[in-house]
Amino acid sequence: MASLPSFAPFVFLLLVIGSNARTLYPLPSKGGNGSRKPLQTFRPYNIAHRGSNGELPEETRPAYLRAIEEGADFIETDVLSSKDGVLICFHDVTLDDTTDIANHTGFANRKRTYEVQGINMTGFFPVDFTLKELKSLRVKQRYSFRDQQFNGKFQIITFEEFITIAQDAPRVVGIYPEIKNPVFINQQVKWSHGKRFEDKFVETLQKYGYKGSYLSKDWLRQPVFIQSFAPTSLVYISNKTDLPKIFLIDDVIVPTQDTNQSFWEITSDEYLDYIKQYVVGIGPWKDTVVPVVENYMTNPTNLVARAHAHNLQVHPYTYRNEFPFLHFNFSQDPYMEYDYWINKIGVDGLFTDFTGSLHRYQEWTSNHKDDDDKNLLHKIALLVSSYE
Repeated sequence: MASLPSFAPFVFLLLVIGSNARTLYPLPSKGGNGSRKPLQTFRPYNIAHRGSNGELPEETRPAYLRAIEEGADFIETDVLSSKDGVLICFHDVTLDDTTDIANHTGFANRKRTYEVQGINMTGFFPVDFTLKELKSLRVKQRYSFRDQQFNGKFQIITFEEFITIAQDAPRVVGIYPEIKNPVFINQQVKWSHGKRFEDKFVETLQKYGYKGSYLSKDWLRQPVFIQSFAPTSLVYISNKTDLPKIFLIDDVIVPTQDTNQSFWEITSDEYLDYIKQYVVGIGPWKDTVVPVVENYMTNPTNLVARAHAHNLQVHPYTYRNEFPFLHFNFSQDPYMEYDYWINKIGVDGLFTDFTGSLHRYQEWTSNHKDDDDKNLLHKIALLVSSYE
């Protein structure tokens, strides 16, 4: 057998590097939680909004697997309930826009009108269907300008199924579940022993081992942020878990769904000082942080600076690559938008429909990655020099 040439180790290392370069996020070998690559905490969090739903139908198993492959730090979901009290991953209060419910003629008599957050809404509500019935539906892409080829292929998943997707990942991936429409859910769904939606939500997290305050050893092992637009829900669960919580903030014209407080009240210094007893951060709609006029961003408000002064993180939503969502200031370049929000506004996390884009931006601009590359090149140089 012919001997290997002197540069063989160098070629081998280049092949290894090239192999890793073919994936967005090199995956370490599987093992216990302690042996997996840890959560990156030195930079703003990449939060996969409903999975990688710019590519695949939202809040489905494939959308979450894609987000993990693309480098998400957290996978995000909205949590609702079925008629029989099973927690599911679904955003809308009705099934109409993102499932094929219209094709299921056997369910035609399930259409209802309910008051949700002060507005009468008509449609097919998950709370009127058992889990088995919901599993018979198939999900479709929300926006017509996104890829439609996966419509009708994927099921609604349960909250527990969502959790196992994160826990089965080959690196540490956090979860970011929302207590969705808790007032409405508690009106429509009744659990035994007087339990409410929030109780079932926290119990599910505890069942899968989620515990610990922000950045504690337990939290770093299984990271999670709990989010809600309902401040009373966040206050209620603060007596049940010390897991970090995020208070979501809607548009300036939308009051809180449970306390009927205005945007200006809940973003005041007095309220931020109050809510920081229960949450570690806020999640505002990004157009309230930097107001927009005729699709042009105007001067930033001081909301981020004031939140930081109260020791609160800021995780705005939602960043999307497409023309309808990118403001003209960014010349249709999502990387310019990420650069603006991370380096000028100084946010601590970003909800994005395009996890891969944010991950690539952060990898390209990461000083930590530069150091890793230099160390690897140095090792290669030493190895090659030993054969010269």
